[in-house]
Amino acid sequence: MSTTAPTGPAAPTGPASTGPASTARSRMGALARAETTLLLRGKGTLFAALVVPLVLPFSFKNAVDSMDLSGTGLDLGTVLLPTALGLSLLFAVYSTLVSTYVTRREELVLKRLRTGEVRDHEILIGSALPAVVTCLVQWVVVITGFTVVVHPGAPANPALAVLGALLGLVVAIGLAALTATLSRTAETAAVMAMPVILLTMIGSGVGVPLDVMPDTLAAIARVLPFTPTLSLLRGGWAGNLDGGDILLAVVTGLAWAAFAAYGVRRWFRWEPRR
Repeated sequence: MSTTAPTGPAAPTGPASTGPASTARSRMGALARAETTLLLRGKGTLFAALVVPLVLPFSFKNAVDSMDLSGTGLDLGTVLLPTALGLSLLFAVYSTLVSTYVTRREELVLKRLRTGEVRDHEILIGSALPAVVTCLVQWVVVITGFTVVVHPGAPANPALAVLGALLGLVVAIGLAALTATLSRTAETAAVMAMPVILLTMIGSGVGVPLDVMPDTLAAIARVLPFTPTLSLLRGGWAGNLDGGDILLAVVTGLAWAAFAAYGVRRWFRWEPRR
């Protein structure tokens, strides 16, 4: 008696069924959700992103009280509020993303992501979204708190403040990726980010507004990466910028954004440095 081997189900003759096609939005959303989980697990990074920007501005109050702000159109509120917003940008976005990009690169996460359909800019933007959302939430908290405690008043030119905020976010993400390129390990990421943080805190109007700096020092400070953001934020609240100052700040900010975009495309490293 002959036997025949059992056969499996016949192969489908029609087109293979596929899931819904992914989009840039869905891919970046998935990256953002994963990065949010990792951010919440990193206690040190989370502390620097959440607590430092909310506490540090109070250390500038005595210095601002001793400044001669007559003739500048500024007061305590319009000096300290942009300072707090700038610190959130530095620590919640720039510093956090330098560490994020370096760590994911050294863990080969970036290399593996590039083997799929996700594009390079989607990887960088998707990974940055949790830090950006953190910064935006902090800005809401800071503005609300300062409105109640310091009374800076409503912004004289809200569109100018929004423009400064958007420029700052773009420059922060781009510079974070460039700084990550210079960092060999996750342990050195914070060290490599420190020069930008210190220069910004000293020269970009975080601690001392450009309006009270000596003219020569103010001229040099105006070309630093985050000076346009601080100038537009402060000018947006105080309304003390003329057309030339606004144009200079916008052009400088766009130039830094363009340089950061070019630098990331040209030099960003997707694999560990050896």
